[in-house]
Amino acid sequence: MSDWLHNLPVPLMAMAIFAFTYLLAIIIFAAVSALARGERAKSLQAISPGMLPVLGILFGLFVAFTAAQVWSDSDRANAAVSREASALRAVMLLAAGLPSEQESRLRDLIRGYIEQAATVEWPMMARQTASLKAAPIALAEALQFVVSIAPQNPGQQSAQREIISALGSALDARRQRIIVSQAEVNSVKWWSLYLQAVCELLVIAVVHCGNRLASGIAMGLFATGVATSVLLIAAHDRPFTGQISIGPEPLLQVMPGK
Repeated sequence: MSDWLHNLPVPLMAMAIFAFTYLLAIIIFAAVSALARGERAKSLQAISPGMLPVLGILFGLFVAFTAAQVWSDSDRANAAVSREASALRAVMLLAAGLPSEQESRLRDLIRGYIEQAATVEWPMMARQTASLKAAPIALAEALQFVVSIAPQNPGQQSAQREIISALGSALDARRQRIIVSQAEVNSVKWWSLYLQAVCELLVIAVVHCGNRLASGIAMGLFATGVATSVLLIAAHDRPFTGQISIGPEPLLQVMPGK
């Protein structure tokens, strides 16, 4: 699936997918109708209708396997963002155990990191251009700052240790969400899915070539099911792309105020 399709609003994406699928069905219907004449019609009608459920089951398995990948990627992306937000929230709560100047400095760094993630990283993830090569400057500075703090009592020492652990969890969660942002259903799976659908449409047209009305209705119903399945998968294919995508709201909710 191309980038422009994933970035379309869901109604326009639905129109594009349904139009393409119906066009395939119309082409197959017209081709079979043109060929099913005279002796060739008898030969085509000799094809066993028993192929229909077999091909339908295979198409259903293709859809199930593809959808399983999409749901797994979406769950992983949601979990990574939630874990990152929880870790940053823990940092803010633990920072209260530090001296006021150090707490203020840490809050500023966390706020800068979240602003950077929401305004820069999220659009990059939507375009699948986010990379792990560059470390988040604000979060790295926050980790270095906390490590350099000299605790004045056991309470600050415990807070420092827990803050370092929470910052490490936030960094790991960020890595996970950037990795998941690269996930998508590859072109081989899309072509295989549509090829299986074409085979089913072709068999429907051949089996019902003696009755064009029945053939058109059956192909239209199956094409609708194919388009619906493809729409459902395509709309959720890339976790951070499109109208139905995971946003930075969990991070923005835990962002400390100025």
